[in-house]
Amino acid sequence: MSLLTKVIRMEANKSEFDELSDKILEGMAEASRKLVEESAIVGRSLVISENGEVKKVPAKELLPKVAKR
Repeated sequence: MSLLTKVIRMEANKSEFDELSDKILEGMAEASRKLVEESAIVGRSLVISENGEVKKVPAKELLPKVAKR
């Protein structure tokens, strides 16, 4: 296999990896948003880490940070 063929295959794999990675991150963001929204509806708090400090925060306060973009 030539070097050019290897490079082309590596680029194709990188592109597939980047696409999959983007989808995973989008799914995680959506899941986080839903968790905050559903927790806010029922008046729950969530435990978060902010600047290395662990905090318990009412989900309603987190809504603006996870709003759909």
